[in-house]
Amino acid sequence: WYHDNLTRHAAEALLLSNGQDGSYLLRKSNEREDLYSLSVRGKDSVKHFHVEHTGTSFKFGFNEFYSLRELVMHFANQPLIGSETGTLIVLKHPYPRQVEEPSIYESVRVHTAMQTGRTESDLVPNAPSLGTKEGYLIKQGKIVKNWKTRWFTLHRNELKYFKDQTATEPIRALDLTECSAVQFDYSQERVNCFCLVFPLRTYYLCAKTGIEADEWIKILRWKLSQIRKQLEERNATLSS
Repeated sequence: WYHDNLTRHAAEALLLSNGQDGSYLLRKSNEREDLYSLSVRGKDSVKHFHVEHTGTSFKFGFNEFYSLRELVMHFANQPLIGSETGTLIVLKHPYPRQVEEPSIYESVRVHTAMQTGRTESDLVPNAPSLGTKEGYLIKQGKIVKNWKTRWFTLHRNELKYFKDQTATEPIRALDLTECSAVQFDYSQERVNCFCLVFPLRTYYLCAKTGIEADEWIKILRWKLSQIRKQLEERNATLSS
């Protein structure tokens, strides 16, 4: 959760858009070379607290730590600090530095599996953050070419669709490793449509707006590029 050259503004944007109450990160301060900032989200705002690096230790308020590891351990066991308003802010969710997230899709919702524990390892995310998306799309039927609204979720390399948002079991899970292309589609009578090309079937989907369709296409294409990249790396390793 240490972000080296993150600006104050960028830290606030990250924590407000992707974090939650209690999310926090450490970054270099924009004010002085010997200062770090602990940025913490509390409800709908972000507070910044100075951490001074003396050269041999890190000073935070009345506390002094001789390594960043020691500072992490402290907040694992006593995860709260006081703000200037006198309220206590609880540190619950370290915001990871490495987030698997497409830069082309900035409004992506990032879900991170995190634990608040009592050791440094517990504070490290046990799974990488993944670019995910969910929402209603209108899907064309396979045999009867009618259109039905379905709830779609994108997680890792799977695109699932459900009867509605409350359904627990998906109607189908599409493996994106088998998808060859995602593109806008203008062959339908409807607008804001795009298609996913699979070996045995092409899926036609429509969004409510062009912006939403564009978002789905961008993140799906990013997923396909990641899959191809991993495949190329695997093939290169096998050939060597």
